[in-house]
Amino acid sequence: MLEILAICFFIATLVDVLFLFTGKNPAATRKMPERFSNGDWNFVDIHITNHFRFPVTIDINDELPVQLQIRDQHHQTKLKGSASSVYQYKLRPIERGEYAFGDVILLVRSGMGLITKKIKTAKEQTVAVYPSYVQMRKYELFAQSAYSNEFGSKRVRKIGHSMEFEQIKEYVNGDDVRTINWKATARRGGLMVNHYTDERSQQVYCIIDKGRLMKMPFDKLTLLDYAINATLVLSNVCLNKQDKIGLITFSNKLGSLLAPDKKPIQLDNILQVLYKQQTQFLESDYEKLYLQVRSQIKQRSLLVLFTNFESVSGLRRQLPYLKKIASHHLLLVVFFENTELKELGEKQVNDIEGLYTKTIAEKFGFEKKMIVKELANHGILSILTSPQQLTINAVNKYLELKARQAI
Repeated sequence: MLEILAICFFIATLVDVLFLFTGKNPAATRKMPERFSNGDWNFVDIHITNHFRFPVTIDINDELPVQLQIRDQHHQTKLKGSASSVYQYKLRPIERGEYAFGDVILLVRSGMGLITKKIKTAKEQTVAVYPSYVQMRKYELFAQSAYSNEFGSKRVRKIGHSMEFEQIKEYVNGDDVRTINWKATARRGGLMVNHYTDERSQQVYCIIDKGRLMKMPFDKLTLLDYAINATLVLSNVCLNKQDKIGLITFSNKLGSLLAPDKKPIQLDNILQVLYKQQTQFLESDYEKLYLQVRSQIKQRSLLVLFTNFESVSGLRRQLPYLKKIASHHLLLVVFFENTELKELGEKQVNDIEGLYTKTIAEKFGFEKKMIVKELANHGILSILTSPQQLTINAVNKYLELKARQAI
């Protein structure tokens, strides 16, 4: 009896081998965006095709980039003969850079399930993870409609002179004689004057601190990455508002400098610069930042400084340079509150150790509020925000300043 069972098992195994190892193998292709958005969910599709004429069970294993540290990416599907299927999964990268995908491995079994065939399919692929362009698209519509109800959409033409030239026209009674264009007058044989209009485009610079305090993590992303994502969104909003947007990065030494512009290509230029930024572990040099601002930015501009201060004493070391920058430009300092300490400060305690921890947490939270007050005392605007609210708070503040014509 055992011999008969062994023979039957051998024959069934042989048939299973013939089924799986003859004919065209099942295949898989990986389809995903050309680039991923950092800190957001990105979708990957695995297209599976069963080229056998009989149904199979397929285990799908995708070799994911090492940065993701995911080892349990597994999916099983059943396909009929000559059928196809799509398996979709999502990934959330937390670092910018290049991510290398390996092969897609298929473990194929027929209906009998006696033999499993391993098939390596799909090619190795590399995808670049850029700052969050998903957030940029999300806030684009918001920026177009914000403040339209409160401040109205009517354009008001103000009387006065500005730096923006509009046209040369014939002189009429009432025109300012100081605007006479003598060269045009000589050519035309009659008085011609330069006509100016209120300047439509203001300069906005996003300044990103890459010092050691920006290395602090929150929800797996560093504060630097939150600042970079917010900068990309704010840049897009500024361009939609016809403002010129520029970029400066710094740490213990000067980093990237991108001159302001309002052309559509500027957004891609900013994206490419932001993609390469990395956190430094040294103290940021605000004196070098001040010298660069004074030498490179000649026109009064809105400077949005993304940084972090943990204590009033830390702020006071840099305050002289911030005051000098604010004397020539409209400076907005954006820094972060520690949400974990905030939760500890609001937590109910029942013992001495918990009371001690709560007191320390409240002290650090009070320090942050004192930083806001200290900046306000010197006429410097500030935003104290949690990392997850950084983008919306920065955009709202810009739109507020824009509506008040404070820039």
